[in-house]
Amino acid sequence: MLLIILTLLGGLGMFLIGMSLMSSGIQKAAGSGLRRLLGSMTSSPFKGVLTGFGVTSIIQSSSATTVMVVGFVNAGLMTLAQAIGVIMGANIGTTATAWIVSIFGFKFDISTFAVPFMAVAFVLSQMKKDKLKNIGEFIFGFGLLFLGLSIMKESVPDIRQTPQILNFITSWSGHGFWSILLFLGLGTVLTLILQSSSATVALTLIVLDLGWIQFDMAAAMVLGENIGTTITANLAAIVGSTDAKRAALTHTLFNVFGVIWALALFQPFVNLVQWIVSLMNVDAATSLVYGISTFHTTFNLVNTSIMIWFVKPLEKIVTFLVREKKPAKPFQEIQYLDYGLIRTPELAIAEARKETIHFAKIMKNGLEYLDSAIRNSDSQEKFMAFREKLVKYEEISDRIEYGIVKFLNDLGREGLSEESKVTVRSLIRISGELERLGDSGESISRSIMRMQAYGRHLTPDHVAKLCRMTGMLSQAYEVMIWNLENAADIKDIKNAEIDEQAINDYRDECREEELKDIESKGDAYFETVFYLNTLDQLEKMGDFLINISQALI
Repeated sequence: MLLIILTLLGGLGMFLIGMSLMSSGIQKAAGSGLRRLLGSMTSSPFKGVLTGFGVTSIIQSSSATTVMVVGFVNAGLMTLAQAIGVIMGANIGTTATAWIVSIFGFKFDISTFAVPFMAVAFVLSQMKKDKLKNIGEFIFGFGLLFLGLSIMKESVPDIRQTPQILNFITSWSGHGFWSILLFLGLGTVLTLILQSSSATVALTLIVLDLGWIQFDMAAAMVLGENIGTTITANLAAIVGSTDAKRAALTHTLFNVFGVIWALALFQPFVNLVQWIVSLMNVDAATSLVYGISTFHTTFNLVNTSIMIWFVKPLEKIVTFLVREKKPAKPFQEIQYLDYGLIRTPELAIAEARKETIHFAKIMKNGLEYLDSAIRNSDSQEKFMAFREKLVKYEEISDRIEYGIVKFLNDLGREGLSEESKVTVRSLIRISGELERLGDSGESISRSIMRMQAYGRHLTPDHVAKLCRMTGMLSQAYEVMIWNLENAADIKDIKNAEIDEQAINDYRDECREEELKDIESKGDAYFETVFYLNTLDQLEKMGDFLINISQALI
């Protein structure tokens, strides 16, 4: 018995790994196209449903699609109303897995073809083109999925030869509506444990095909699987924004509502499904597994057809249930990164890009404090207030850079297309340049503090010129942030190059004016040194800004 259980678990593990490889391979093959598809939602719930259906049918995981959607809402790339439509479509798309398993896993001995699939996958994995390698990974996952399914089928004992088990399970099924609730709970728990409704559906189809349970009990398990699959998105949303939590809750409410009406009309609904299957003209054995696939699809189609007219009320309900929390800080250091998207690395990059833009805006705020520190450098008390702000911003920049770089490194390069690997390297470089900007502000304030310790102060002319330089840097910041926000569309960075050249020219002009009569300055020579040093450090900040725009192209 122990060997049977271990074999069953091994087959289940192969099935889950196969699902993961299929999803990963197709995501990498689609690359940025999948991100653009999900990121280009309109306000139409119908288009959202079609997109959710299409993406989930491709990547074979409603949980992955829903986690992506929660991440996109968290990153501000999708509104809650748009997310609701996609989530509805994802529920329909996930039924494709049940049909694939029903058609290929039970009608044919798919294990006969699984190994040749893997051979084809190996050949493709040796190709130079990344897209072919990714398709090879998808095919390998497809073969492994069905090999695992075959092992699970063979490891489950024939119930007809084990009357004790048959009597035990029959006792579960003989309590009318309570039995339906029992199997609904079983489907929910199994999906919670496996974190894959597709795997639970596959197990349901196997035990139904082998006669362990009756059709109505299998249908009840499918209803439970629809509830269990919502947990993944809710876990991903725990650390997300308020709207991300609302999107995850929407998925739960949508499926719970569906289960409620399906339970209320359970027997008529089961009879309708069996009538639909009778029209397919298939044999009795096949009609059972086809019936569960039909039940799964019909349930989600009907539920979506009802709920799509109530997107706005549903949005109001989740908005009421999940209240907006007042921020404890004027801004969040890490606002968009969502580790729930690590399992879908191609889509997690969109969040990392959004976080990088947020990082840039925070560093621009730091420049404003630097400008104020320079203007008040003759007053130690006022200067120290801004100096403390700059020290804080330097520490914040260190933490944000670490958070972004760690997130990007945790994605795993093997889970990314070549195009996305380039994007990751670019974002890591940009984060480093932004952190240097934070260092520069703190360094300049430290230099001014040393000057004050020697009893020296910048002249009004020095302050005016340095503040003009910070004004030019502020303009360069605006251009840099615009380039970050429009990275997909920019062809060149002439706008940034113009600002950087202007900063260089002004630095040279100020230096020449200062050095022209340095010999006549006498004791003010020390102020000149501090002034020129600060001027050079500000110009260096201009270099960091142009480096960021260069990293985009």
